[in-house]
Order: sequence, then C-alpha cells, then structure tokens
Amino acid sequence: MSGGGTEAHVGCEAATAGSGVKKRDSLGTASAAHLIIRDLGEIQSRLLDHRPVIQGETHYFVKEFEEKRGLREMRVLENLQNMICETKEHTLPKCRDAMESDLKGILQRLQAANDSVHRLQRREQERRKMYNDHLVASEKQHQLQWEDLMKEQPHRQAEVDAEHQKAMERLKEQYAEMEKDLAKFSTF
Repeated sequence: MSGGGTEAHVGCEAATAGSGVKKRDSLGTASAAHLIIRDLGEIQSRLLDHRPVIQGETHYFVKEFEEKRGLREMRVLENLQNMICETKEHTLPKCRDAMESDLKGILQRLQAANDSVHRLQRREQERRKMYNDHLVASEKQHQLQWEDLMKEQPHRQAEVDAEHQKAMERLKEQYAEMEKDLAKFSTF
C-alpha cells in the first residue's frame, strides 16, 4: 500500500510541474489506482473473507479426527453393538428364565402363606363367634338367674324376717328368764 501511495504522490507532483509529464502522470495515476484497488481487495479479503480460515480449521478438524483418533469411535460403537446383541440374545433370556422360575416359587410360597392366613382368620372368626355365643349364653343365663333371684328375693326376705323375728322372740324370752334369775339372786 505504501508503494502505491508513493507513486500516486509522485504522479500528483508531476501533474502540477508541467505539461511534458502529463502523459506519465495519467499512467502513474492509473497504476496507483490499480495498486490501491489491489490493496483494498487484500484488506477486504483478510477482514471479510473467512473462507481460508474456515478451510484451515476444517482441514485441522478432519486431520485431528481421522488421523489421531483413527477408528476408535467406530470400534467403541461396534463394541457397544456386540454387547447389546450379547445382552439381548443371552443375558436377557437367562435373566427372564431365572426370574420366572424364582417368581413361580415365590408365588407358590405366597399362595401358601395366603391360604394359611385365611385359615387363621377363619379360626379366629370361629373362635370369636364361639366366644361371643358363649358370652351371650352366659349373659342370658346370668339374666335368668338374676330374674329368679329377684323373684325369690321377697320370699327369702320374708324368711329372713321371720327367722329374725323368731330369734328376737327367743332372745327376749332368754333375757326375760335371765332377768328373773337375776332378780332371784338379787333378792337374796
């Protein structure tokens, strides 16, 4: 750019100096303009044209990915695929069979436990029913006994009152005799 600017400056001085240099001046200005345009193109391509940078980065990425890593990712994917196939074809059926056989045993034991619980519940219900029936029968019997006691109560009360009355009369007679005896002894 400095070369083109110097030639343009020289051309401008020549144009002001005289008429004989006028032909050279027009050629100098044309070449200076050409140089300025070329410099502007370079500046524009460096500032605005990113293709060379992008191409360099792309080539670096491809080189890094293909040369340094090789087919590592492909091998990893193939290993994963083989592992998935192995799991699908062998491990999963073994696990399913083991699970089904274990679950059958567990289901049988669970059913047996469930049956035992039902039997225990029935026994408990029967025991409670018998207890409740016995309790109800006992309560009825006690109620009947209470009613009989209440019916007999006036008769027994009358008997007790009669015995009490007889005992009182005997005691009165006894005390009366004792008073007579005491009166005999006291008169002496």
